[in-house]
Amino acid sequence: MEMSRKRERELRRLKRQSAELWEEQKEVLDHASKVALEAGKQARYLGREEFAPRVRTAYASGRATARQMGQTVGAKARDFMPGVTGSIGAMMATLEASKDPRVQKAMAKARASAMRANSVDKQSSGPGRYILIAVGVVAVAGIAYAAWQTLRADDEMWVADEVEDESLDDL
Repeated sequence: MEMSRKRERELRRLKRQSAELWEEQKEVLDHASKVALEAGKQARYLGREEFAPRVRTAYASGRATARQMGQTVGAKARDFMPGVTGSIGAMMATLEASKDPRVQKAMAKARASAMRANSVDKQSSGPGRYILIAVGVVAVAGIAYAAWQTLRADDEMWVADEVEDESLDDL
């Protein structure tokens, strides 16, 4: 396949530019690699000098606090556990006692009497209920009337400013 001289020159120029670009890219990658290595080194230094002491201090403080909390909890548990075990023991004894036929019979009687007490019909209300409702309605109406009388705009209730009489001044 034959190419024109112009195309051959363009291809040679393009090859030369791509070779130059490739060399530039190698240099950029080499420089980026050096920068990344230096950044890693600085990060290690920073970690050793700044973060590691803080972590050690926080760890020691947390460990001491946890140890102190554990001792406090242990001491409180020694005070608390007898009450808990006593309560559990009383509950277990109550459960065992509830299995006794005499206790079950007594519980059945208590349930039956409670059911009878709840099933008693309520008494109907007498006339006193209606009298109290009427008194309440009258009291609310009285309060509403008094508020209305107090807050109404009545022109007759207002006293006009006194006009000085000039004839009185002459005396």
